[in-house]
Amino acid sequence: MVHRGFAAVVAAAVIGVSAAGCGSGHRPAESKDGATGAPRPAYSGLSQVPERLGSDGTTITVGDPSAPVAVHLYEDPRCPVCKEFETTGGAPRLRAATLRRETRTQYTLASFLDGRLTGSGSEKAVNALRAALEKGRFAEYHDVLYAHQPAESVDGFTDAYLLELAGRVPGLRGPDFDSAVRSMKYRSFVTRSEKAYEKAGGAQDPKGPGTPTAEINGVRVPGEYNGVLFDGDAFSRLLADIRSNPGAWRDAG
Repeated sequence: MVHRGFAAVVAAAVIGVSAAGCGSGHRPAESKDGATGAPRPAYSGLSQVPERLGSDGTTITVGDPSAPVAVHLYEDPRCPVCKEFETTGGAPRLRAATLRRETRTQYTLASFLDGRLTGSGSEKAVNALRAALEKGRFAEYHDVLYAHQPAESVDGFTDAYLLELAGRVPGLRGPDFDSAVRSMKYRSFVTRSEKAYEKAGGAQDPKGPGTPTAEINGVRVPGEYNGVLFDGDAFSRLLADIRSNPGAWRDAG
């Protein structure tokens, strides 16, 4: 199936980046309060960004709930392609836009790689991330896990390693968090989250849509255009284009 609308929108973002060159491109939009119209200050860092569990019991949202662009990511902690997106791809630009209140980022955390590769690292990492959310440190810990992700085949997200990495996030370690990690306190969340990931694949992909997969304002980026997720400039431009013309993106889907 040819996604002509997507091709046009994504091509515009990529061409815009090529034409812009270093140091140019979209000026960040000024975020304003919906009731008063007054400018809202950007968050000073991830520790200041609100994060919460959605009413569905699986979706974790990071950022201003009134941000005009919502990016929903499907990720598995052991997935090396997710690491590429999170560390050298579009995710750093996405975080910057979230800090500016231009986007809010949603996560559905999968753990299917444990079954494919054997082991329990994905499940343990998802459980630890849920425990971090309870402490208001999900976004910071999420970044640390991907920055220090073990090789996919190693199954290296052990309790000890997860706790070691948690020590890099101020305010995260403590008896409650440590116990939650060691006891798999949020095992039921891990199971529900994997099922939500599989459900997102629909009839065409009953085992899940693959990771990373991104939906922007409810419209999924087709697999053939997933390359835009790994080009920081192109992804940033795409988010800016969607923010300025959301109708074109919605119609492209």
